[in-house]
Amino acid sequence: MNNTLTLSAPAKLNLFLHITGRRADGYHNLQTLFQLLDHGDQLTFCCTDTPDITLSPDIEGVAAEDNLIVRAARLLQRHSQTKLGAHIELDKQLPMGGGIGGGSSDAATTLLALNALWQLNLPLPVLAELGASLGADVPVFIHGQTAWAEGIGEQLTPVELPEKYYLVLTPDCHVSTVEIFSHKDLTRDTSAITVAAFLEQGGQNDCQPLVKKLYPEVAKALNWLVKFAPAKMTGTGACVFAEFESREQAEAILEQAPEDLKGFVAKGVNLSPAHQQLSGTV
Repeated sequence: MNNTLTLSAPAKLNLFLHITGRRADGYHNLQTLFQLLDHGDQLTFCCTDTPDITLSPDIEGVAAEDNLIVRAARLLQRHSQTKLGAHIELDKQLPMGGGIGGGSSDAATTLLALNALWQLNLPLPVLAELGASLGADVPVFIHGQTAWAEGIGEQLTPVELPEKYYLVLTPDCHVSTVEIFSHKDLTRDTSAITVAAFLEQGGQNDCQPLVKKLYPEVAKALNWLVKFAPAKMTGTGACVFAEFESREQAEAILEQAPEDLKGFVAKGVNLSPAHQQLSGTV
């Protein structure tokens, strides 16, 4: 058995985000299109004969037991009743609180990798169900396909999109998803649309006006990027993005960004890099 595995944990963008209602349990019904990217964190897993789960380096401000990577590993241990453990090394590239799925993607990659390393052979729907208990965005990374999502984000329909390039700006602020979704000023009554209608007309991010008002760093990034292309916020923020036809075009714009605006350029992909790696195509 190979006892070491390195996998990507890709970022995602919400190409739009419509909130269509609030449920009795406090969650929101939404519609979104998750676009996976070829850029993200990287995790290396080493299988151990003892049940300890260790992670390095520590993430500042996050206790180990609260870290989604550790929680995902322990959840899989409990579910499978395996006696094995793992040491996990994290190469963190994605900002926390950025709306690009960093923590959720790390958790999903942990479930995928340890399912393989521990030779559990659990099917993706089972891993996705486990992942959903860690966060609403985890299942899309488990299934590993760019997808249309409804419900609270768990009803996924794979979508093949043309592979475009995205300039993603990462404002230096951490937006709390809980704060935004519980805020009295959030729009919660957008009409539902179809995939075809979105592809033809586009859509907006219902969280964007509120986040712009509460976080001036996000407003500044949007105001700068919109000079070059239609710019939008992803998820509940803080990251904002614009679409371009070529990597060169996107990188040329990024080079012009003010010094205090950091970011990256990535390609939109229909299949997660983690899944490509697991299947041996990368």
